[in-house]
Amino acid sequence: MREIARMQIGKNGLTESLINQLKVMFEKESIVKVSLLKASTRNRDEAKEMGEQLVQKLGPNYTYKKIGYTLVVQKWRRPRK
Repeated sequence: MREIARMQIGKNGLTESLINQLKVMFEKESIVKVSLLKASTRNRDEAKEMGEQLVQKLGPNYTYKKIGYTLVVQKWRRPRK
């Protein structure tokens, strides 16, 4: 069984380079776990907002699920509603 790809968001938050790295990862992977470090946020509402912004910047084929301070981002073949 293959391991799920992982990435971390630190004090710089959502940057263009982070978005580009995720897009490169999604060329080979369909699921990526993104951990929110303490330096990025320790507020649950901000974590949810970061997830919304991340999916919005990636595009319509992506969804996410927030589990604690981890975002599980998934890429679909077709756009999701």
